Amino acid sequence: MARTAGSHSQITGPRVRAAALKLFSDQGFAAVSMRAIAQEVGVQVGALYNYTRDKQTLLFDLMQSHMDTLLRAFEDNPQAAADARLQHFVTFHIAFHHDRPDAVFIAYMELRNLTPDNFARIETLRRRYEDRLEAILRDGVAQGAFDIVDTKITTLAIIAMLTGVNTWFRPEGRLSLVDVQTQYWDMVRKLVS
Repeated sequence: MARTAGSHSQITGPRVRAAALKLFSDQGFAAVSMRAIAQEVGVQVGALYNYTRDKQTLLFDLMQSHMDTLLRAFEDNPQAAADARLQHFVTFHIAFHHDRPDAVFIAYMELRNLTPDNFARIETLRRRYEDRLEAILRDGVAQGAFDIVDTKITTLAIIAMLTGVNTWFRPEGRLSLVDVQTQYWDMVRKLVS
């Protein structure tokens, strides 16, 4: 299928993704139509299909892109002390997610709208990220640095706690992002002590 005259795939494709990200985050996946995305981008509805097969594919691509970026961005040093690794995870997670509030909202709130196959693929990526934190916690237990009964539950609790920062933190608020990272690290440190 030919592109619409005057369109440029390197420009329009990212604009389609950006518009879908914003609209899905603001209104919810179910409430957004392909027509609304096209209107936001400034193209005809039919032109969207040059960039995505359907709305489900667009949602999956946004989630997969977010998870791939997250997995590539987090670097762990298994040779470092477990407490330093855990502190790095805490500060990284808060900063990374702070910079991507729409992607984070979609990644957590729109899972229910994925097809079973797409859900399984995203869950696999999420598990890979969780496994990195759990490896830090297991190593900390083995080193005697952490006192944790169940590393899996602790992993999920820490990620939920850290991701929650996105729901309330505002840069113009009384705390800086560094202040929040410092306080959350202190809470996580006490949780695993």
